[in-house]
Amino acid sequence: MSVRTRFAPSPTGYLHIGGARTALFNYLFARHHGGQYLLRIEDTDKARSTQQAVDQILESLDWLGLSPDEPPVLQTSREARHAEVARELLAAGKAYLAYDTPEELATMRAEAEASKRPFKYDGSRWIDLDPKDAPALPAVIRIKAPREGETVVPDLVQGEVRVAASELDDMIILRSDGTPTYLHAVVVDDHDMGITHVIRGDDHLTNTFRQCMVYDAMGWFRPHFAHIPLIHGADGAKLSKRHGAVGALEFAERGFLPEALCNYLLRLGWGHGDEEIIPRDRAIELFDLKDVGRAASRMDYTKLTHLNGVYIREADDDRLLREVMARYSQRGIGFGTDAAARIRALMPDLKARAKTLLELADAAMFAVAEGAPEPDAKAAALLTPEARERLANLAEFLAAAPWERADLEQWLRDYAEVKGVKLGQVAQPLRVALTGSTQSPPIDAVLVALGREESLARITAAAEAAI
Repeated sequence: MSVRTRFAPSPTGYLHIGGARTALFNYLFARHHGGQYLLRIEDTDKARSTQQAVDQILESLDWLGLSPDEPPVLQTSREARHAEVARELLAAGKAYLAYDTPEELATMRAEAEASKRPFKYDGSRWIDLDPKDAPALPAVIRIKAPREGETVVPDLVQGEVRVAASELDDMIILRSDGTPTYLHAVVVDDHDMGITHVIRGDDHLTNTFRQCMVYDAMGWFRPHFAHIPLIHGADGAKLSKRHGAVGALEFAERGFLPEALCNYLLRLGWGHGDEEIIPRDRAIELFDLKDVGRAASRMDYTKLTHLNGVYIREADDDRLLREVMARYSQRGIGFGTDAAARIRALMPDLKARAKTLLELADAAMFAVAEGAPEPDAKAAALLTPEARERLANLAEFLAAAPWERADLEQWLRDYAEVKGVKLGQVAQPLRVALTGSTQSPPIDAVLVALGREESLARITAAAEAAI
C-alpha cells in the first residue's frame, strides 16, 4: 500500500509554526516512503473560516516548499458525501436519530456539572425509538458508541494508547440542518482520500478515539496514527505572540530562509545522532517517526537565528541579491543597476556576517545611494580633524592606484607604513567615509564594489565636511 499523508489546517487564521512543522513531518514521511503528501482545508467552521486565511496557508506552504502533490481539498465541498455516510450508518442501525432540544442538553450538562462528573450524553431515550413515536422536532444523527471493552490505538509516536468504552458517548455525526460535524467529516475525508498515516499534533489524540467509532462502524481500515508533541515557548508555556514570531510568513518577513526554518523545525522534536545541518534531500533520506520524541519541544529563537546565518552563508549570491532588493522595494527605497551590481559584488563578504536577510539588507544600504552616506554617531566620532586631513591625502594617493582588490589592499598597507601609523588608523576613518559605519565588509572589497569614481568622491566629501 502506497503511503499517503495529509496536512489538514483550519482556515481560521495564519499558519502557526506548529502547523508548519506538522506539514513538514507529513511531507518528509511521504517522501521517505515514496508516497504522496496531500492538503485538505478543514473549513467546516464556516463562521470563522476565511478565504484570506486559505490564501495565507497556501502561500506559507509554498514558501516552505511544502506544496501538496494534488490540488487542495475543501472539506465543505464534500458535505453531501459526509451526510451520505451518516445516513448509511443510520440505515445500518449503527446510528440513530436524537430529538433533544438545546434546552434539554443544557439541563443535562448542568446536572453533570452539579454532580462534578464529566458530561456524557445518554441516548437511552432515543436509541430504540419506534419511528412512529418520533416527535415533530429537528433531529440529529448520533453514532452508537461501544458500550463495553476499550478502544486501543497503536500510536506511532505515543505508543499504545487506550480508552475505556465508558468514557465515550454517542457523538453527533450529522446536525439537524444536514451539515456534518468536524469529527465525522475528517474520518470520511481521510477514508475517501486513501490516507494511510495521520500525522498531527497530540492535542488531537482524544479526538482519535471518537473518530475510531466511525471507522469501526463503517468497517473501514483505520489509518496509522502518529500524534506529535506540541511546540512550547522557552518558558514551557504554549507558544504565543509574546514569545516572538509564530506565523510561518512572519518568519519570512523577519528575514529567515525557508530551508533554515524547516531545518530548525525538523530538529524540534526529531533527531538523528548529532546532525544539525540537514538539507531537504538528507531529511527525506533520514526521516522516520520512530525518531520523534514524546515530550513537548521548546522554541529557541536564538538557535534558529544562528542556523539561519549558516544557511545564508551557503546561499546563492544572486538569490540573496534578489531578497535584498525585494526588501528595499517593500521599504520604498529606490535603487538602480549600479546599486544592484555593487551589492552583488559585496555579497560574498556581506553574507559572512549576516544572520537574517534583514541584517543583510541593512548592511548593504551604504551601497545603494550615490554620494557619501551620513555617518552614525559612533562612526562620526572617528572623523577627527586629523582623520579628515588623512582622508584628503589618501584620496590623492589612491587616485593613482590600480583598482583591483589585491592591489588596493597593498596600497593601503604601503600608505600606513609610509605615514608611520597602524593600518587601523587608516582603515577605520576610510570605512566611515565609504559606508557611514564602523562595521562593513573588508575595505578593499568596498572600494572595488563602489568603483574608483564613487569611492574617491565619498572619501573627498568626508574629508571636506569639516572645512
